[in-house]
Amino acid sequence: MTSETTADFWFDPACPWAWMTSRWMLEVEKVRDVRVRWRVMSLSVLNENRLDELPAEYADFNRRAWGPVRVCIAAEQQHGAEALGPLYTALGMRVHNGGREWSRELIEEALEEAGLPRSLADAADSTEYDKALRASHDEGIGLVGQEVGTPVIAVPGPEGGRIAFFGPVVTPAPRGEAAARLWDGTLMVASTPGFFELKRTRDVGPIFD
Repeated sequence: MTSETTADFWFDPACPWAWMTSRWMLEVEKVRDVRVRWRVMSLSVLNENRLDELPAEYADFNRRAWGPVRVCIAAEQQHGAEALGPLYTALGMRVHNGGREWSRELIEEALEEAGLPRSLADAADSTEYDKALRASHDEGIGLVGQEVGTPVIAVPGPEGGRIAFFGPVVTPAPRGEAAARLWDGTLMVASTPGFFELKRTRDVGPIFD
């Protein structure tokens, strides 16, 4: 008998690529003995000191991304980590799959769908939970380094350690046995001593289904 593996998944709700990976992880839960524990990180925090170096469009994205991630961390702080998965899905289905723009109305709709109070949308324009946001972000990014973004995934490793990695960046999200093979392969390379990077140029955007 094998024991269940907990995979910590740090996400920024505004990132379409993290969204793709998260949908793959939900599929992994079906085909491997894995449970996802959702965690919050922030591209806005990651890039706050280098906005002048970024392309204008991406810098603007980072400025606008504060709101959604603050709502997520507020939900976690007030209602526990178990609130994050349903909220992330409700947000992502509207923005990424639905193609809608971020707005208070959208956030309130997602909160209601996730069984959370609509008043949590107030956190989008508040710094009240920024300390908790930074702590959660720092925990995730501290496992992989500042040169990557979201998502970060961490699983238990040998001798009580952890195996952590950025990504994988994939589209569309693999299903069934394809999801299982990608999970197995990702763990294999991520757990190889001295392995750091495997990458190719993206030639297609996120494919939502």
